Amino acid sequence: MNALEKVNELNARRSAIEAGGGEGAKKQGKAQFSARERINALLDEKSFVEIGAFVQHRATASMVDQYTPADGVIAGYGTVEGRLVYVYSQDATVLSGSVGEMHAKKISKIYDQALKMGAPVVGILDSAGLRIQEGMHGLDGYGDIYIRKTLASGVIPQISIIMGDCAGGAAFIPALSDFVFMSNQHGRMFMASPNTMKDQADKETAYDQFASGKIHSEKSGMVHFVLESEEICFDAVRELLSFIPSNNMEDAPLSGAADDLNRVAESLNTLIPSDDTKSFDMKDVISSIVDKGHLLEIHEKYAENIIIGFGRFNGYTVGIVANQPKEKDGVLDGWAGKKAAGFIHFCDAFNIPILSLTDVGEYRTSVVEEQQGMIKQTAKMVYAFANATVPKINILVRKAYGSGYVSMNSKHLGADVVYAWPTAQISVMNKEAAVEILYAEELRTAENPKELRAIRMQEYEMHQTSPYIAASMGYIDDIIEPSTTRKRIVAALEMLVSKRENRPSKKHGSTVV
Repeated sequence: MNALEKVNELNARRSAIEAGGGEGAKKQGKAQFSARERINALLDEKSFVEIGAFVQHRATASMVDQYTPADGVIAGYGTVEGRLVYVYSQDATVLSGSVGEMHAKKISKIYDQALKMGAPVVGILDSAGLRIQEGMHGLDGYGDIYIRKTLASGVIPQISIIMGDCAGGAAFIPALSDFVFMSNQHGRMFMASPNTMKDQADKETAYDQFASGKIHSEKSGMVHFVLESEEICFDAVRELLSFIPSNNMEDAPLSGAADDLNRVAESLNTLIPSDDTKSFDMKDVISSIVDKGHLLEIHEKYAENIIIGFGRFNGYTVGIVANQPKEKDGVLDGWAGKKAAGFIHFCDAFNIPILSLTDVGEYRTSVVEEQQGMIKQTAKMVYAFANATVPKINILVRKAYGSGYVSMNSKHLGADVVYAWPTAQISVMNKEAAVEILYAEELRTAENPKELRAIRMQEYEMHQTSPYIAASMGYIDDIIEPSTTRKRIVAALEMLVSKRENRPSKKHGSTVV
């Protein structure tokens, strides 16, 4: 065979590999894109470089005659907006994208290279789970992937995109990722198939109950973003990548579309209702202060009483954690604590400053929440704020009561800068409850308890809840005009840019997991 014939053979082999399992093997035509098309939709045009294209399974007894092009996973690297990104995409046309020994080794190799280069890893998941034919080799492969993901945690960003089935042990891959996206068209994530559940006659209905994007974005909290189509999903991943650094040694990329750093928002001066019992939308505050009014909200449909997401100030990425008084009066519960904690840990690991916006009453709970470990879940947020060493700024917007106030990035937990609006109310509890406790006997014997209660509440408000009292004690750095919030945040971020904070030397914390 001469040189040209060898080149032709190479091209023929590569074409066969790129065809995957073939059109006839596609999952009933469900996929919008093939595994390779998905990579190309994510990365910059013509930037993808494949690694391990010629890898196949190592022939076990039951698979000697089985052809597995690329062993069911396309892997390599490319760029997103010119930045290096490693990517792998499972091919459901090859043994349903199942994970075998060599399939797992390809993913592990991608992680090894990404860790050396300090670049994010994006996994596009479409797999029926473990490749049963390979037995223990497949289980060993799972372990290799889990170890790589654990080593990469806090070092490089890890993003999972669920485009088809993500079943069994494969579901630990998104569970160990920083951010999880799911296509609402065909994405499903589950540990056990309805086929193994004796009480499930209608399999498709069962999937809707525990495997869908709606369930995992609203109930389990496993999925951060659910998008209607694969194309929209890839655009959303590219946007997220634009907000975050490539590794823990870098800062987030600076946006060239910065807003006026001195912009004021007069609407904020009249946003807070005079009636304490009325709510307002904290998203109005956020959109008024971030660059171009844009917040990339995360976990939008999960624990809606707290808002998390990325915004920019003068072009720099900031992680935002804010109470939402429109939902459950903004109170903290276990779900909100869990949601916020993971986000705070990510920001701290990747050098992203944290801004909190506080309007929180006391913790509110129920018997069910107590039984589900609400205390432990909310403690996770306390730990995350206290543990974070990135620049931390807190704005007290309105209510700041009791342990809820302390938990929300207060000065007592180590916030670097705390500002309060003149509408802020900082105290152990709200005035109504405090007066009922402090003056119970006096109110019981008063001729006009209603009038006395009003007097005592006014006194309590003046001497206990006023932001000027907290400022006089040094717990607030300044009381600011709401309209100037944006420029005060920008100035604080500029001051904190060189922040260094030493903590006790240790392997890792052990009390909250």
